[in-house]
Amino acid sequence: MKLHVGSEPWQRAAALYVRMQVFVQERHIALIDEFDQHDTSKTSYAVIYADNEQPVATGRLQFIDAATIQPGRIATLSEYRGQGLGAQVINALEEVGQHQGYQKSLIHSERTAQGFYEQLGYQPVSGTFIEDGIPCVLVSKILFTKK
Repeated sequence: MKLHVGSEPWQRAAALYVRMQVFVQERHIALIDEFDQHDTSKTSYAVIYADNEQPVATGRLQFIDAATIQPGRIATLSEYRGQGLGAQVINALEEVGQHQGYQKSLIHSERTAQGFYEQLGYQPVSGTFIEDGIPCVLVSKILFTKK
């Protein structure tokens, strides 16, 4: 497996492929809700590729303000779950933020994934809210800037 973070057109296509499989086809989230104004040619995506260069896991990076990043749209194809790929994607996105001087990471977590994010050092900072028909909570983590 190899992981790449970038905004190249092929990287974006790979990320959107995984999201289409997981969120639209498997989870039945509407296309218009899943693919939004934050998916642009300048957006950075982390994608893990299997040995045959098949994209199998992804996440998107947004910059919220001068101090805060927002990893999001974290997805892993069903046959690759349970291998720690989601954690690798989040760690890679956090590293990008850290190297650029960001100090905080904020994630819209589905309630069912909250424990996963807590294992990665995130803490809940909001009550439950509904996003795309799914109960969610904001989770936050302090990043240590790398120089």
